[in-house]
Amino acid sequence: MRRVALVTLVVDDYDEAIRFYTEALGFRLAADEPRPDGSRWVVVEPGDSHGTGLLLARARGEDQRARIGDQTGGRVGFFLHTDDFARDHARMTAAGVTFLEEPRHEPYGSVAVFQDLYGNRWDLLQPAD
Repeated sequence: MRRVALVTLVVDDYDEAIRFYTEALGFRLAADEPRPDGSRWVVVEPGDSHGTGLLLARARGEDQRARIGDQTGGRVGFFLHTDDFARDHARMTAAGVTFLEEPRHEPYGSVAVFQDLYGNRWDLLQPAD
């Protein structure tokens, strides 16, 4: 079996990113380990599943800092699937997550674009049955 285990997301600060992903999006902190170079190995995962996780990597240098919040050139680059769109949309809105549009009900499912604390665009998506 093969799968994508982690996707790197460049962040400005480990602790603020952990707070956002765990508190606002409801992810779980799967790893937070110091590394010899002073960085940390920080992984967050959605819910209780062991699907693809996010490796939160603090930017090093100006080139990486310039990429924070725009890793996909302004496109939606991340897709958070849910089994209850209304529940998660309401919880995320109450937690201060910025949605860039009203929920839409498309043939493929219920969806709304939101941004993370750095401006990266995400879809909250409940696929159609």
